[in-house]
Amino acid sequence: MLRRDLLAAACLPALRLRAAISSPKISRFATRKHTLNGRDFLFLEIHTDEGLVGLGEGSLPGRAAIVEEAIRWLEPHLRGLDPAGPAEHWDRMYYELSRWRDGSVMMTALAAVDIALWDLEGQRLGVPCWRLAGAGRAAPLRVYYSHWSQDLKPRTPAALGELAARTREQGWTAVKWVVPRAGSEAERRDQAAAECEAVRKAGLDFGLEMWETFSVRSAIEFARAVAPFRPMFLEEPVLRESPQALAEVASKSPVPVATGEGLLTRYDFRHLLDHRGAQIVQPDVIHCGGITEIRRIAALAETYGVEISPHMWYGPVAHTASIHAMSGVRNFFMQEWDAVHDSVFAELTRGTAPVPARGTVTPPSKPGLGIEMDWALWEKRFAYQGQSMRPPGGRK
Repeated sequence: MLRRDLLAAACLPALRLRAAISSPKISRFATRKHTLNGRDFLFLEIHTDEGLVGLGEGSLPGRAAIVEEAIRWLEPHLRGLDPAGPAEHWDRMYYELSRWRDGSVMMTALAAVDIALWDLEGQRLGVPCWRLAGAGRAAPLRVYYSHWSQDLKPRTPAALGELAARTREQGWTAVKWVVPRAGSEAERRDQAAAECEAVRKAGLDFGLEMWETFSVRSAIEFARAVAPFRPMFLEEPVLRESPQALAEVASKSPVPVATGEGLLTRYDFRHLLDHRGAQIVQPDVIHCGGITEIRRIAALAETYGVEISPHMWYGPVAHTASIHAMSGVRNFFMQEWDAVHDSVFAELTRGTAPVPARGTVTPPSKPGLGIEMDWALWEKRFAYQGQSMRPPGGRK
């Protein structure tokens, strides 16, 4: 056999595989808005000419309609293209379409598209997104129950301790709540310390959301007061826009500092990391640019010895995309999980949305994101009520 014949025979399996894998083209975008408990949810479907549909999410409190317009602005720049290669599409959308490329609205729109492209790529290749990300298996990821006590009334340390005990019986191992926001500095500090003691006695790990409501001085004093109860982290003790202030707190606090939900790209995180402003970063997959960018942020943080614990407060697509993105990430610490809607999301996704068990959650193993939406049920139960003015904290 001639050498060229040997080469042809060797290449034949790859050629057959290439022929078997389709090359669909993006045909259109479809957006869907819904209102759930005063929250705005915005979802994206990217349709292809071969019938594949990729799911993305662009929920942004009080700005769903604005993000929707930004997604529509991106649509003609992708229509007719092969959806393969999410990272290449990301780079083109971010760097080439406009020099005015950042901001929460545009980055959330880009994230919605990026997540849908990852979903399409996984479906096209017949593999889950975590495998596309480089993970070898669908490993359970530790999660904490976020804002788990927000409806507790009256809020006392004893009541919080009882709730913590029940939460532990349900299988959770970690929670987070917002520290007292009313009262004098001393009253807030003392009440928080009593709450920490009660939750620690119940056997739960915990993080504290400080809501950017402290000065550098008072944040350091607060950290020293709660340190005996070993919080996992203090989240955003001072303004997130000031890496210098965060750095001063982080250098003097006996409790690790976490921040990052309001930062948008790895360039924003570089400033935080250069200042040593946090031991844990908290990017949000649907605000920082999607699966593509949050993995770049994780890799950047790893070079500084910083862990990643992604922020999450949104819909089932966002929750699922985040755990796919964190699969195989070496410096992953924990995933925030807004569990208040778990049972509802299970219904709205025909049981395909991941649900935590024993303090962990496992990403789906079906191709792509591995979830599906029951749009008829969404519309029946949670029709869009117009853009909400409800702040994320629930205060009107």
